[in-house]
Amino acid sequence: MGPGAGGAAVATFPAMAWVILFVAGLLEIGWAVGLKYTQGFTRPVPTALTAVSLVGSMALLGLALRTLPLGTAYAVWTGIGTVGTAIVGMVVLREPATAARLVCIALIVSGIVGLKLVTPGAPPAP
Repeated sequence: MGPGAGGAAVATFPAMAWVILFVAGLLEIGWAVGLKYTQGFTRPVPTALTAVSLVGSMALLGLALRTLPLGTAYAVWTGIGTVGTAIVGMVVLREPATAARLVCIALIVSGIVGLKLVTPGAPPAP
């Protein structure tokens, strides 16, 4: 994207960067779960969908990084992916939903919320 394109909206509206980061996190769940269905990248359709989710997730993360601090954005992005993938694993793939796993997921969610709450609007330009 060149100057004045969609990235300007992200820089102008920091809240939009958080929305973009959230969607990037959802796409991260998509590619992480998609890996399970590619069967070692031998199934073309799941492999293609996984690749599209991966590229989209990375592109949106990069766009959000125009406004958000790197450490916060990366931690939130991976946290959304981690929590979402664990939940999909438990609900869809019937992985164990033990009390310990649920407590750990809650700790990750509290970390994500905490980072969101303590992050200033926009970092200074490099």
